[in-house]
Amino acid sequence: MSQPSIPRRQFLAQSTLAAAGALGFPAIVSSRSPNAKLNLVFIGVGGRGAANVQSLVGVPLMRPKNTRAGENPAPMPEPTENVTAICDVNGENLDRASVAFKGAKAFRDFRKLYDTIKESEIDGVVVSTTEHTHAYATMPALKMKKPVYCEKPLTRDVAEARLITQAAAEAGVATQMGTQIHGMPNYRRVVELIQSGAIGKVSEAHVCVSRAWGLQSKADAEMNKDIAFVTERPKEEQTPPPYLDWDLWLGPAPYRPYNEIYFPGPKWYRWWDFGNGTMSDLGSHWNDLPFWALKLDAPLSIEAFGPEPHPEIAPATMSAVYEYGARGEMPACKLHWHQGTDKPDVWKNDPLISQWNSGVLFIGDKGMLLSDYSKHVLLPEASFKDFQRPKPFIADSPGQHIEWLNAIRNGTPTGSPFSYGGPLSEANHLGNVAFRVGSKILWNTKAMKITNNEAANRFLSREPRAGWKLV
Repeated sequence: MSQPSIPRRQFLAQSTLAAAGALGFPAIVSSRSPNAKLNLVFIGVGGRGAANVQSLVGVPLMRPKNTRAGENPAPMPEPTENVTAICDVNGENLDRASVAFKGAKAFRDFRKLYDTIKESEIDGVVVSTTEHTHAYATMPALKMKKPVYCEKPLTRDVAEARLITQAAAEAGVATQMGTQIHGMPNYRRVVELIQSGAIGKVSEAHVCVSRAWGLQSKADAEMNKDIAFVTERPKEEQTPPPYLDWDLWLGPAPYRPYNEIYFPGPKWYRWWDFGNGTMSDLGSHWNDLPFWALKLDAPLSIEAFGPEPHPEIAPATMSAVYEYGARGEMPACKLHWHQGTDKPDVWKNDPLISQWNSGVLFIGDKGMLLSDYSKHVLLPEASFKDFQRPKPFIADSPGQHIEWLNAIRNGTPTGSPFSYGGPLSEANHLGNVAFRVGSKILWNTKAMKITNNEAANRFLSREPRAGWKLV
């Protein structure tokens, strides 16, 4: 894919349609009765896909095996929504879903799905493929003006994120990036505290993620419980499992022979061709909190640190520093990313903070706030002993899946529309770009260009393999 030259629209209104997408309110609502079942298409029905199926239609595809001889399995529950089509490159996943949804049309190739299914048969599309095909499975639905739920990270690279964000704004439909923690109460209470000034003006935040998967020594991989160990692309060509269509699994990525080091997932996510390592994966969850609470948009600069960049494999341990300009009443700030064994001094030297393996630390001029997925604390605790919390002003969520279904039916907002998930994905990808470049990069978001290192722009996009196109 050639690098798009379309300028960022700041995700706000130049038209009613763009404004609706930016705020998470779909401009196009399903014409069906609010009580009628929606026709959903699932692209990817194993792993996260199976979890999304269960959350959206109430049917568990990964059912426990019967342990009693002669006992009949419990009947499959009635789907709460219609499943009109299913797709997966893994035949075992597809067969399992076909048994559950006998009326659904089954495909191995989502390109054929879109060529075959009538638009009238689709009320929403759920994308749960590997991340290097997220954009390619999502874009056709947006062009048809169909709502999309896509797992995080929204795309493989910056250019894809920009294109998908813009396509969603133009489509004006309900979109949701699957960052399920965004819909949980803890993040909402943290955002309320930060935005109401509980710790004053925040000029610094640290995100620490303990997972250390990726390029590292054999001893470190074992210590860090990595699910795979590899330091170079394997030369050995293996035969793919009989149920896997390897060519379709590769999709737009450059061809390479099958090897078990890539599959099953998420072993693939350490390879730049297929994913972006921990930064874009868990960054979608952990950077989500400061991105939301501090109203972050596009960074001005990014600098990353870690081992010598590998041309093909993401690092197990790395760090990055994002610089953001002032945003309304919020001052300019720095967001620090720490992944794997890297921890900042403020984390290592504090006896309370150091007990948290992963978390987000906000540093304000009146105190600090430390949070993980489910809990948070104001620091120093003695200073906040009599603190009166603000009255909640962010409504609790019924959950990201229900939000999306409600948005399709009623036009209500989602918590992580592509107008939010797209810029968040861009920022995470830029952290990896800075790491791969090995020096500080200056970012012009309107032009979608790194201005101080022309060669670095090659990491923003890639040309897809023959037979695949995004635009």
